[in-house]
Amino acid sequence: MASNSSCATCLRTLRHQRLNAPTQQPYTAIFRPLTHHRAFSVSSSPSAAQAVPQPSPTYTPSAANRPPKSSHPPKTNAPRSKVLPASAKIAAGVHKLAPSITETYVAYGVCEKLVKECASQANYTIPQRYEKNGVIPKTADGQDLGVGKGWWYESLGLTPTFNNWAQITFLHMYILTVRLRAFPPSAAPSWHQHLLDHFFYAAEDRMVREHNVYSRMVRNKYLKDLFTQWRGVLAAYDEGLVKGDAVLATAVWRNILYGREDVDLKGLGEVVCYMRGVLKGLERMRDEEIGKGEVVFGDPSTQATIVEARSQMMDTLPEEGEVVPKK
Repeated sequence: MASNSSCATCLRTLRHQRLNAPTQQPYTAIFRPLTHHRAFSVSSSPSAAQAVPQPSPTYTPSAANRPPKSSHPPKTNAPRSKVLPASAKIAAGVHKLAPSITETYVAYGVCEKLVKECASQANYTIPQRYEKNGVIPKTADGQDLGVGKGWWYESLGLTPTFNNWAQITFLHMYILTVRLRAFPPSAAPSWHQHLLDHFFYAAEDRMVREHNVYSRMVRNKYLKDLFTQWRGVLAAYDEGLVKGDAVLATAVWRNILYGREDVDLKGLGEVVCYMRGVLKGLERMRDEEIGKGEVVFGDPSTQATIVEARSQMMDTLPEEGEVVPKK
C-alpha cells in the first residue's frame, strides 16, 4: 500500500514538473551577413518561426530558411558617378600631368647641355678682365675685344666679340631648332622654349663674367636686342632653306659677316654647306638620341673639299663674249 501510494505521489510530482517546465526555445545559429539587410524571416506563419533546425556540421539550409532577397535592384555594370575625396582628385590630376612634367624636366636639362655645345663653337675670353687695373681692348666700333680660337675666328676672320659669339651660337641653335620641330607636337614647344631660355642665361652670365655689366637694366636691354635678332635669324635662315643656297648664303652674309664687302666667298660657301650637312646628319638621328643631348658639332672646314669641287653646271655656262641664242 505504501509503495503504491509512493508511486502515485511520484507520478503526480513528475506530471506537475512536466506541465510547469519552461518551453524550450528553438536554436538560432549565429550569423553576421555581409550586407546590411535583415537575415531573418518576417513571415507571420507559426511554422516558419519553428523551421530552424538544430545545427549540424553537414547541414545545408533549405530555401525556406535562407535570408530574404534584397529589395534593391540587382547590381549592373553601368558606371556610377563617385564623389572622390580631395586627395584622390589631386592624385588624379598629378597622374594626368606626369608625362608633361617629366618632359619639361628632361627638356630643361638636355637643352642646357645643347646650348653649351652651341656656345662652345665661338667661345672666347677677355684676360684683361681678370687682371688688376686691366684695360679691356676695344674694336673700331667700340666692342670689347677678347681672345678666341677655332675656325670661326682663325679661318673666317671674325673678331672674338660678344656679338659674334651670339650670332655663331644662334646659327647652331637654329640648326637644332629645325630638328626639334620634328618632335611630337605636344613636346616640341617645351624644347624650343628651354633652348632659348638657356641661351639667355648663358648670355647674361657672359655679360657679367667677361664684360663687367652689373646693371640689370642694361643687361635686360641687351637681352631684348638679342631676342629681336633671334627672331630675324629664324625668318632669314628659314627662307634660305626653302629658296636655296644662294638665299641662305645671303642670310649668313648679313648675320654672321654683317654684310661686309671683303667677304671670303670660300668661307661663306663652307658655312652654307656646313649647315646643310649638319641638318642632314641630325635628320638621321633618332629623337631619343637628340633627347639625350648626344649632339656634337664640328666646324665648316670639313666642307672645304666639297666647296672647292668644280660644279658640273660650270661647263654649261657660255664662254666670255659668246652669244647665247634665245629659246
